[in-house]
Amino acid sequence: MSELPDLMLLLVLLAVIGGWLKLSRAREQATQEARQLCRQHGLQLLDESVGLRSLKLRRARGQWFWERCYTFEVSIDGDDREPGKLWMSGRALTGLSLPTIQSHLPDLMAEHVPRTSQSGNVVPLRPRLNRDSSLH
Repeated sequence: MSELPDLMLLLVLLAVIGGWLKLSRAREQATQEARQLCRQHGLQLLDESVGLRSLKLRRARGQWFWERCYTFEVSIDGDDREPGKLWMSGRALTGLSLPTIQSHLPDLMAEHVPRTSQSGNVVPLRPRLNRDSSLH
């Protein structure tokens, strides 16, 4: 009689190990996708890894599937850490979120503003542009 519970325990253990191996292979593929996408967009993938953030059961076009969300960090200029995400279903990339260079435009523009002889931490202001001079 004790053979049945032992067999069930063994089957559950094998299912857990199989699921873990499948998620491990999927994580390796997500890391390769993140590496390729960072190269394509001129970003540096930090830590050369991704982490599983969520696993959701989704339905699209009448079919159910598992969608995995992976997070990772990238660098735009080597001095920053920005978050990135990618979503995968099976072996297909279904979504991507990367930081944009626009988030660093104020820093880049500050480098090109001509500096005048100032003291302290005073930042020169540029004149405002009139949006519509006919209103005034």
